Amino acid sequence: MRMLRWFCGHTRRDRVRNEVIRDRVGVAPIEEKLTQHRLRWFGHVQRRPPEAPVRSGVLERVDNVKRGRGRPKLTLDESVKRDLKDWNISKEIALDRSAWRLAINVPEP
Repeated sequence: MRMLRWFCGHTRRDRVRNEVIRDRVGVAPIEEKLTQHRLRWFGHVQRRPPEAPVRSGVLERVDNVKRGRGRPKLTLDESVKRDLKDWNISKEIALDRSAWRLAINVPEP
């Protein structure tokens, strides 16, 4: 946001909202872009063969590990499931790369 404010010639003291600056510059919201990148990585991992090291390291979690006290950390698997549900996308589409790209694309305003 600091760079976008600099593009527009505003500082934090001008008290211009982030949404206004993003609309002027034509940049999508950062939350949607982060979700897009997370789903893009998930699609890449899904298309790898099952014996690939990245599949065993990222998608399979060891259940017998004792976790610390307090609220459990949000895992990559849980966040991807939430993103797929929010965007109404099934994980089977990830096997077709062109359809997956169209499904997770966040257009710039």
